[in-house]
Amino acid sequence: MRYYIVRKNFDSVIFLKALAVINGSTRLKGQSIMLYPELFKSLEAVRWNMDADIPWDKFDASLLSDEQAETIKMNAITEWAALPATEMFLRDNRDDSDFSAFMSVWFFEEQKHSLVLIEYLRRFRPELMPTEEELHKVRFEFDPAPALETLMLHFCGEIRLNHWYRCAEQWHTEPVIKSIYQTIAHDEARHAGAYLRYMRRALKDRGQDIAMQAKRAFTKIGVLMASAKRTSQALHPTNLHVNKDMYPEDTVQSKLPEPGWLERWLDDQIHFDKGWEDKVSARILHNLSSLLEMPFATVQDLNRYRKHVIAADAPSAAAAA
Repeated sequence: MRYYIVRKNFDSVIFLKALAVINGSTRLKGQSIMLYPELFKSLEAVRWNMDADIPWDKFDASLLSDEQAETIKMNAITEWAALPATEMFLRDNRDDSDFSAFMSVWFFEEQKHSLVLIEYLRRFRPELMPTEEELHKVRFEFDPAPALETLMLHFCGEIRLNHWYRCAEQWHTEPVIKSIYQTIAHDEARHAGAYLRYMRRALKDRGQDIAMQAKRAFTKIGVLMASAKRTSQALHPTNLHVNKDMYPEDTVQSKLPEPGWLERWLDDQIHFDKGWEDKVSARILHNLSSLLEMPFATVQDLNRYRKHVIAADAPSAAAAA
């Protein structure tokens, strides 16, 4: 097996997809190829260095406002929530060592996002560095959830976060933080691509029962996440309720020093408006169209297909009962 990387431009953002080419070998019946080794290679090939690849020497203090600096702190703490998310993924995917191994890469890169934002504050606004207590507060247990629904939720979350960071980069004026947001936005795009590979595996390589479960999960969560412009709440995994015993303070955002900062950041600061929301929705629908081999131009198209999937699965579900 040999590996190579293909670069594809989506809305001016580089999405890197790792593709495996099988040379002179045949997959044994019932045997699937693990995704983790090739994803590790592809992500390792484009990994950035915090010292060498961030232009720290370009910092211009006159271009960083107090308001902007405060939002960097909030994003640094939010990114730290990859820790409880990883614990959730490992708990809920104990039967999937391939995906669990990939979590080592995802967790490393997500924590690096938090670290580079903290490093920015350490260098230029040390009074705003989050404390260990503030970081630890976002580490709490998430309730168990269907693994395929969580996979789809985080796929959509990576797409949304990629667009949030691209929008934030345009709002910021200071060169170093602009570069950082560009860098981590590219990472989020690559993570979405990796999750998409595991979604495709569920549909193609895990048998008919898993494929049907995947269709139901992907369309259910897809309708929710592609419809975010119709809700007042920012639909991202860090802003959803995940522990019924802690409700209503059971979102990652509720654990931050300023629990209401996210909506203010999106609406009043970076101005993540309908145009940006439409881009998120279009990207989700585009990927689901490719994945499910059905054209979804609108959320309504996807919802109609979701209902079709439920109806088609009803007889087999009744028989199993």
